[in-house]
Amino acid sequence: MAITILEGSTFCICDDVGDLGGWATSGLFAEDTRFLSILKLTIDGKRPLLLTSDKVDYFSAAFYLRNPPSDGLLPDEVSIIRERFVGEAMQDRIVVQNQGMRAVSFELAIEVACDFADIFAVKDYDFALGDPLRAEPLPPLVGCRYDEDNNQFLLADETGVPAETQVIMSRRGEVDGMRAAFRIDLEPRERWDLRLDIVPLLDDAQVIPHAAERRFGDELARVRESLAAWQLRVPQLRATWDDLAQAFGRSVSDLASLRMHGGEDGVGKLPAAGMPWFMTVFGRDTIITCLQTLLFGPELAVTALGTLAELQSTVDDPVRDAEPGKIIHEVRRGKAAHSWHGNYYGTVDATPLYLILLSEVWRWTDDAALAETLKAPALSALDWIDKRGDLDGDGFVEYMKRSRRGLDNQSWKDSHDSQRFSDGTLAEPPIAPCEVQGYVYDAKLRTAELAREVWRDRELAERLEREAEDLRERFNQAFWTEERGGHYVLALDGQKRQVDSLCSNVGHLLWSGIVPDDRVDAVVDSLMGDSLWSGWGIRTMSTQDRGYNPLAYHNGTVWPHDNSLCAWGLARYGRWPEAHRIIRQMLTAARHFDYQLPEVFAGMPRTETRFPIAYPTAARPQAWAAGTPVLLLTLLLGLHPDRRQNTLESLAPPELPAWAGSLRLSSVRAFDRLWEVRLEDGRAIVSPG
Repeated sequence: MAITILEGSTFCICDDVGDLGGWATSGLFAEDTRFLSILKLTIDGKRPLLLTSDKVDYFSAAFYLRNPPSDGLLPDEVSIIRERFVGEAMQDRIVVQNQGMRAVSFELAIEVACDFADIFAVKDYDFALGDPLRAEPLPPLVGCRYDEDNNQFLLADETGVPAETQVIMSRRGEVDGMRAAFRIDLEPRERWDLRLDIVPLLDDAQVIPHAAERRFGDELARVRESLAAWQLRVPQLRATWDDLAQAFGRSVSDLASLRMHGGEDGVGKLPAAGMPWFMTVFGRDTIITCLQTLLFGPELAVTALGTLAELQSTVDDPVRDAEPGKIIHEVRRGKAAHSWHGNYYGTVDATPLYLILLSEVWRWTDDAALAETLKAPALSALDWIDKRGDLDGDGFVEYMKRSRRGLDNQSWKDSHDSQRFSDGTLAEPPIAPCEVQGYVYDAKLRTAELAREVWRDRELAERLEREAEDLRERFNQAFWTEERGGHYVLALDGQKRQVDSLCSNVGHLLWSGIVPDDRVDAVVDSLMGDSLWSGWGIRTMSTQDRGYNPLAYHNGTVWPHDNSLCAWGLARYGRWPEAHRIIRQMLTAARHFDYQLPEVFAGMPRTETRFPIAYPTAARPQAWAAGTPVLLLTLLLGLHPDRRQNTLESLAPPELPAWAGSLRLSSVRAFDRLWEVRLEDGRAIVSPG
């Protein structure tokens, strides 16, 4: 079993006894580089036996172990406690105790090694997102030097981007290569301890060993204080529906763990996309997570808007799929930035989503100064949509990679095989995804509102409204098919043929508001019919399409964030029973994942499975999965900011389902005020807090 702990963009993946090196994807990672590949603990040359282990907080874990039998030790004579903390670096504390009635003598040893692989090379060994059978060999382990004066191992890689790892030991042992052995003699009940301070370095001066303990103490205090401050600032929920209360609490913790802290590139306290391979800024993922969590207040979203504006492309660079006005897809550092890209722009939807987030923050805050400050990046985003996003001048936004190392598919379903016709054949680019046209439609209407009410540019507002209405008409002609009772197709391919599979993307069209009233029933029936509805959630592809596979990453699985946006769309059109069905079943599913919704789970029908089937390599925690319970709670309560009156109101139907129980949500922030929301006797009541 893998255990992962993290803080910011530093994370550790280890096995259930705390060792690194049991599989190709384990290790200590920072700055998109693996800084420790192997960390093994042995007792008399054997692996300790597990009692139990788990995370304590998102940034710490504890492993309770016992000795294996050996020539010098009887079974269970020695207990081993291994405690681990991750901050900007990692600390291990190992405590062994003689639990027997006689004096014992044994050897405890640690072994360390590192290959300094970049995160993409490691990710290739992940069966979900890589290709382990054809992955390139990982780099060889580097040499290890023992610094006797400071009692530390030094592992250094001088190739490409210089990287170094310090492994500082609190006790001296017998060193042989990459191994340090400690001869331990213990009387009954006597204890012995060892501290390891593991410091990853990229172009930084080494940590002075005697200062490491103080540094780690300060870092642990900082992380704990940061978590406590976050927990006090977000709304407090008390609910009789236990699944909701537990999932919401887990979301608070997971989103705290994914916050990245300030750096020279402007990345502030905004959420990384997810563990383990996406601990960085992702334009699309970051924006959607911020949209889901405005209930928490505007800080994450405001930081994201500012950071993404700073990273917005100003140049045309085919190597990075960059174009002026385009919002970034992904930021990488360290070795990964050299092996792939530092800033990569291969995303077709982040740019209109940026405009949607700017509008939504304004609607929750009435912060005209923010909208004025971000006017220039907003206008640049609009310019990209009209001039660069539309590759062939047909009025639809398409994508086609220009970078040799870029992504083949650049919508949210960005796996290589996600754009399939109903017969299973792959669509060829340039591809115009259906949901992106909806995002553009919504973005133009929202930006028209900003132009009229904040920027005082009526001409721009009127032009954007005309363009949005024209897009709505053309979209409803080009993307609709009468096949299978009538539905919106997944996309248009490079020859303007309808990519005619039925997918969850149609729920995003409801969220954007591009669906005319006379087609809403058909869309809702598609979403909630047996071919898309699994019983736990909406599948990414219908069972009637040949490409459907309940285990395929984007072709039949269930994505919590995708379902949350579908529910948002259903609520927008007043389809409350269907929205409530998603809310209830998604939070029921969370119970089976220890209330930590994964990035994705299998799309197998609930009638055939007693519980939702885990997708074995799904990211957990993952930002927009963690944001899902927060948005589902917002939708359940029907919370809606009324900017004109600067009030928070509920648009929920007057009789909410009995299963929702009663709840109290306090310290909700909107318009620089605190609000309290109660659910009592089936009614949501909002009052100043």
